[in-house]
Amino acid sequence: MELVHNLVLGFTVALSLQNLMYCFIGCFLGTVIGVLPGIGPVATIAMLLPITFNLPPVPALIMLAGIYYGASYGGSTTAILVNLPGESSSVVTCIDGYQMGRQGRAGPALAIAAIGSFFAGCIGTLLIGVFGPPLAEIAFKFGAPEYFSMMFLGLISAVVLAHGSLVKAVCMVLMGLLLGIVGTDVNSGVSRYAFGVSALSDGIGFVSVAMGMFGFGEIIANLEENEEMREVNTSNVSHLFPTWADLKMSWGPIMRATVIGTIFGILPGAHTVISSFTSYTYEKKMADDPSRFGHGAIEGVAGPEAANNAAAQTSFIPLLTLGIPTGATMALMIGAMTIQGIAPGPQVMTQRPDLFWGMIASMWVGNFMLVILNLPLIGMWVQFLKIPYRIFYPGIVLFCCIGAYSVNNSPAEVYLAAAFGFFGYFSDKWECEPGPLLLGFVLGPLMEENLRRAMLISRGDPIVFFTRPISLGMLIAAAMLLTVIVLPQLRKKKEEAIYESAD
Repeated sequence: MELVHNLVLGFTVALSLQNLMYCFIGCFLGTVIGVLPGIGPVATIAMLLPITFNLPPVPALIMLAGIYYGASYGGSTTAILVNLPGESSSVVTCIDGYQMGRQGRAGPALAIAAIGSFFAGCIGTLLIGVFGPPLAEIAFKFGAPEYFSMMFLGLISAVVLAHGSLVKAVCMVLMGLLLGIVGTDVNSGVSRYAFGVSALSDGIGFVSVAMGMFGFGEIIANLEENEEMREVNTSNVSHLFPTWADLKMSWGPIMRATVIGTIFGILPGAHTVISSFTSYTYEKKMADDPSRFGHGAIEGVAGPEAANNAAAQTSFIPLLTLGIPTGATMALMIGAMTIQGIAPGPQVMTQRPDLFWGMIASMWVGNFMLVILNLPLIGMWVQFLKIPYRIFYPGIVLFCCIGAYSVNNSPAEVYLAAAFGFFGYFSDKWECEPGPLLLGFVLGPLMEENLRRAMLISRGDPIVFFTRPISLGMLIAAAMLLTVIVLPQLRKKKEEAIYESAD
């Protein structure tokens, strides 16, 4: 009964004209920055933070929250249409979403992404209200060893994304880890792998790698094909919404991904990225025909999109209940609360119930707004696929260059994106998947940080990873997954050797 009373209070606050307006502004800006690679919610919230100085606390935080989870919606649009992940969590959506677009099924892909995000966002918001404090306690059980083991499990899962050689997939993961540690070491201040290039002293940006590997690399590969080969199949482009068969295939992945995203959302780190990769890995393993994945499987869009949106919503649980940020965006949200004179933590629920429950109710309202914003625009987005490629690709190149430049206002980011474009092109020629490299790149610095912390805690004893139950459980899961991946490869080699000896 108390929950119902609190939700009534929350909707009373969220449905006021002022808060509805700021919720819409946040959702609209979030969608736009999700569609435009290179800007991202962190930069946008940082730029808009001074505007919130003169706003009341509730509308200010509702707007900033709308930007964050709105970006999760918008990031899938360019991933499906032009193979450009607007956000790091949209990398997985590129794998099957772009192939659906190439087959003339961009409409159903975009619709399923919106529906999955809406459902997962609503469930995630419900969990914030019902299970917020208990779920936040789970995060307390995670220390440096647990985070390292979780990310190690994520990297092992990334190998499942590869369609070809296991060795090539492992090499791409290792390449991503090496690229992730380029720059100045935070602890020692020593420059690593920068080779005297000042532009690399702060590290390589995710935008440059993602745009190069996916955007520029795809363009270079398409330009070497003849006109007929690179034109998108628009015969089915009129079907803008998913069929009953599509919905039936997507329902299960959306439900499972919501659970996965909820679990990862309360943990610090790249939770949206890990949840998307985990969902894709699980759906591929559960599928009757795993070979469909990577060639336009709608489950490969529904699962990751639902997982990253559920994680984006539930990341507010430790923020609102404990005052603990789970990432850079949540740290900015804490900054916004501090500016407004609000001390983040458990006292927010008791001292400012209008703020706590108003934000939770606004997330339901915001998710509904995002569906209203995105579904009618599907037809407009799909029309871009009908533009001849000779006209389309210069715009994509310009789009990528502006996005890369806007990260640090530096031409070096554009040069890096171009370099990774050629690397992405040759990786495609060598049948090396870019997904594992991107995950290794994102998780590499976080793994290194948690490895160092774990070694400091244990005074250099690696046994700490095996004496803590959660860490041990994740390492066992990683070993089992690695066994599942490796055994078929070994069996295949053995059969080939027997066949050759028989000849």
